[in-house]
Amino acid sequence: MTELSFTHAPEASRYELRRGDDLVSVLDYRDNGQTVALTRAYTNPAHRGHGYAAIVTDRAVAEIEAQGDRRVLPVCWYVADWFAAHPERTGVLAAR
Repeated sequence: MTELSFTHAPEASRYELRRGDDLVSVLDYRDNGQTVALTRAYTNPAHRGHGYAAIVTDRAVAEIEAQGDRRVLPVCWYVADWFAAHPERTGVLAAR
């Protein structure tokens, strides 16, 4: 089985998850220097049902947390649901 690779593509304002050469899922964002608005989680239809959106979201949130200088605003409904399912990760959320 081909390993998953996670990359940050700042020139495209997105995080990417690949399986081999296949782009399976992306998480788009807008960064204003204080807050990273996670605007759209998308999984290629041929790869849906394998939890790839959850993986790319988890890894992106972990990267943002590790940087320590930004808060997250979950604009995308999927990302908001992901945070609801992972209350232990809500410390990185921006105040509303």
